[in-house]
Amino acid sequence: MQQRTIGSRKVSAIGLGGMPMSIEGRPDEDRSIRTIHAALDAGVTLIDTADAYHRDAGEVGHNESLIGKALSSWSGSTSDVLVATKGGHLRPGDGSWTQNGRPDHLKEAAKASLQRLGGDAIGLYQFHRPDPDVPYAESVGALVDLLDEGVIEMAGISNADPSQIREAQEVLGGRLVSVQNQFSPAFRSSRPELDLCAELGLAFLPWSPLGGISKAGDLGSRHDAFAEVAEAHGVSPQRVALAWELALAPIVVPIPGASRPESIEDSVQAVDLELSADELERLSAETLD
Repeated sequence: MQQRTIGSRKVSAIGLGGMPMSIEGRPDEDRSIRTIHAALDAGVTLIDTADAYHRDAGEVGHNESLIGKALSSWSGSTSDVLVATKGGHLRPGDGSWTQNGRPDHLKEAAKASLQRLGGDAIGLYQFHRPDPDVPYAESVGALVDLLDEGVIEMAGISNADPSQIREAQEVLGGRLVSVQNQFSPAFRSSRPELDLCAELGLAFLPWSPLGGISKAGDLGSRHDAFAEVAEAHGVSPQRVALAWELALAPIVVPIPGASRPESIEDSVQAVDLELSADELERLSAETLD
């Protein structure tokens, strides 16, 4: 498996996003664990989760607990697996998403996440989404305290704009290692953030890199260029999308969500798909509907 860098850690160039295994429409636990084990078997060493990845009000941390169970039951060594989780986003249980970026909440949430995941410290902890009611620097300041206390090993941010990336880097005293924003063939407005991460040497982790849970399966029918390149190579349009994202910059580490072993097994093969310069230019220039 090709590797890329997040902070002080080397990880697989394709990660696994855990959200589809815990929110609405989720599979049974057995299939989810088989999906995580299939990812590990394929060489995936980055798994992304969040305490807000749950469906019902009384199950905060559902996905973290699921991942912890899958890691502990896998037959191989998980010493090189980096689990990235997030705090600051909430799901009251009615299908909505809310924010809580108060430092005290983030610190309590991180410690609760650590308990669910197990281990001595969280490998990568990310502030999930800016809270309009809390100054951004105050929220990121909680990550400083968590780093200093040893609760987390590395700090990242998610859903951030360029000014927030620079502010977080300043507040963290240069210890920011990653930015996780939405990016896909259908959603390219985070390209400035991707380019800034490349400039600053930060990992950029595209979430929903295939267009989201409900649209990933239709990627080829929505994007002609990706379908045509996929047909030329005899692979799926989803694999082409991930290969295109990997080619944009060496700091890009896509984290496609999966709830079936077959999905992540296809995704990881994107690291071996070589696209020509002409193909990459065509995919990047595709006119979006």
